[in-house]
Amino acid sequence: MKPRNDETYMKIALTSLSAMVAETSTFPIDLIKTRLQLHGESLSSSRSTTAFRVAAEIVRIEGPLALYKGLSPAILRHLFYTPIRIVGYELLRNAFLDGHDSVSLSGKALVGGISGVIAQVVASPADLVKVRMQADGQMASQGLQSRYSGAFDVVNKIIRTEGFRGLWKGVFPNVQRAFLVNMGELACYDHAKRFVTQNQICGDNIYSHTLASIMSGLSATAFSCPADVVKTRMMSQAISKEGKAMYNNSFDCLVKTVRVEGLRALWKGFFPTWARLGPWQFVFWVSYERFRQLAGLSSF
Repeated sequence: MKPRNDETYMKIALTSLSAMVAETSTFPIDLIKTRLQLHGESLSSSRSTTAFRVAAEIVRIEGPLALYKGLSPAILRHLFYTPIRIVGYELLRNAFLDGHDSVSLSGKALVGGISGVIAQVVASPADLVKVRMQADGQMASQGLQSRYSGAFDVVNKIIRTEGFRGLWKGVFPNVQRAFLVNMGELACYDHAKRFVTQNQICGDNIYSHTLASIMSGLSATAFSCPADVVKTRMMSQAISKEGKAMYNNSFDCLVKTVRVEGLRALWKGFFPTWARLGPWQFVFWVSYERFRQLAGLSSF
């Protein structure tokens, strides 16, 4: 029993390390995606923009280091989120095998969604802090006063003004997104990699990992982008002095977004979302699979 526990702990450590490498490498893309999703919020006449224009404005107005604003809570989030969903998926998948050679794609999708939901509930406060810090940077770029001085100040002000439960604001759209992302990402990566290797297109190496990560990134983005837009807007809003919020709930946010900006607004930030998911998964999966190999563990 002990060797199995040691193996699980090793996987948790390796997923955390791989996630830190991937998050640091791709964080500027995530920041640009968040700014794009907040652009034009409830302003039907807002001038259209692009990912490149957003990036240029951040560097010009706030400086290059602003591209990493919110990195610390993002890494903290992945120390909880990624190990739970990755290791949890593998444990649930193996439990689903129960003597069978493989799990069906629908079974993998269900397992991926469940593991993602559990991980997101635990990591939601860190995700909230990250989004608030990214949104705060946008306010500063518009000449408005910053709301927060750092990650701890965000936590302190949320608890003081919104209560301890305020740290889980947006948890429901967060969970919805986590289910969809992990359903698409984990199931697709797992299934695609096995399809590529079993059909001898290439071996279980960096080439199959790259192909599988690209396919899973597209799948996860298509499923999750609408929920991601709602989640970002719900989590970025702060309660006004009068005690009012822009959105009452996730559905209200969805309706107002479509009414003001149109249906296509639900896929706002699709390209930077996929542009981040693709590289993130490439860096993560290549690192993770390599670390597992060095640690003497079997392939994912």
